[in-house]
Amino acid sequence: MPKLLVIDDDRTVHRLVEKTFEETGVTTICCGVAEDGLNLIRTESPDALLLDIMLREANGLELATQIRHLDPKLPIIFITAMNDSDTAIQAMSRGAYDYLLKPLNKQEVQDLVERAFDTRRLMQSPVHMQEATSSNEQGDLLVGRSQGMLDVYKKIGRVAPQDVAVLILGESGTGKELIARAIYHHSSRRNECFMAINCAALSDTLLESELFGHEKGAFTGADRRHIGKFEQCNGGTIFLDEIGDMSPSTQSKVLRLLQEQKFERVGGTETIETDVRIISATNRDLEQMIEDGEFRLDLYHRLNTFQINLPPLRERGADVQLLLEHFLARFNKSLKKHISGISDEAVQMLLSYPWPGNIRELQAILRKAMLMAVGPVLVPEFFPTELHGNGEASPIPVDNRPVGTPGEDFQQFLGELEAASSTEMYAEALEWMERQLITRVLTATEGNQSKAAEKLGITRGSLRNKIRSLNISIDHVISSDE
Repeated sequence: MPKLLVIDDDRTVHRLVEKTFEETGVTTICCGVAEDGLNLIRTESPDALLLDIMLREANGLELATQIRHLDPKLPIIFITAMNDSDTAIQAMSRGAYDYLLKPLNKQEVQDLVERAFDTRRLMQSPVHMQEATSSNEQGDLLVGRSQGMLDVYKKIGRVAPQDVAVLILGESGTGKELIARAIYHHSSRRNECFMAINCAALSDTLLESELFGHEKGAFTGADRRHIGKFEQCNGGTIFLDEIGDMSPSTQSKVLRLLQEQKFERVGGTETIETDVRIISATNRDLEQMIEDGEFRLDLYHRLNTFQINLPPLRERGADVQLLLEHFLARFNKSLKKHISGISDEAVQMLLSYPWPGNIRELQAILRKAMLMAVGPVLVPEFFPTELHGNGEASPIPVDNRPVGTPGEDFQQFLGELEAASSTEMYAEALEWMERQLITRVLTATEGNQSKAAEKLGITRGSLRNKIRSLNISIDHVISSDE
């Protein structure tokens, strides 16, 4: 359960923050005195901090410096008055996470704090290689003893201490972010900031703003100055996932940053210097994209100082069984289940399956099987039907999906989750709605992905990844004239 600390001498701020998170599972701790706040950081180890920049008896900038010495990885979100944004910008340049303007908006507070929690988790949860850790280690574990994974461990050990750019290549779902975090946690920058950005999930304008920041009025909706990740993460490490989905203009700006460690905010003229280590990843063939003129050769060479290739799950042999055992133990805790094992028949079925979605798919299928289980052992009938037979997943044609009565279908789906005592209703409901939405739009555009991406307001690369991860097939979508 994440902890949020609020240091503000305004009790109305305390009440608003407590109201915002009262039903979210977040523990909120409030105080109005700087010294009390420092003591709470020592004793409570909060996961994020809301800090008033103008406390009665303390200066927020000086207090932030003390907090950085106590806990350098604690995301600090400043609270400031409308006319005090320049001070907040100055504070952020010293390592703060972001800032909020008074009067506070509950939704903005919740969104920003939740992002700060994610950043804290990435920085705090160490990643261990299985061969070099005991079972009682805290944090995430890289599981696997296949030759391919042993080679990956060796490469992590070689490159982590070296302050160079790293490019991670691998299919979707193979665990590229986990590899990036392992490099970070074993590097000389492990006590500094770590931030992850999915380049495929944002439009070109939003991605540039997220990376480089923007000035007020730089584009429609830019109502105040925004500090980008490269400025926030000065001295730390940035993980750029799905680097192949960057637009040419963003590629040019990232190239300049790699060459000179300098950039300008969108709509700005001030040159800002930064010192960041970039770890990037993609599931696309960058060399083919270079030939097709879709990716810059000079940027590829800058990002590819050291390369790590992650093998797909189907090439990792007995690692599948190790992963099943690992996630079975983890999900027993999170789902409050007591599954003791998997039957021999089910294990053989799982070992023969090609796992097109890799580790992410294995986790999803195992979690669903555990929710369906009525005994202590997982047998084949608890697993999805696509695992039976020839071991090939059946794609979901978009024209066969029910799109006419989404309300009724959704209520039925929720009822099935409740009947199965699901503890992942939020994630599974989001996946259901995402599949329905993308299916409907692809049907309307007759399978044209460019038009569908435009309607959805996402990049074509992001849509392509969603089609793959949701196992949607557009092969059956044809024009009525044809």
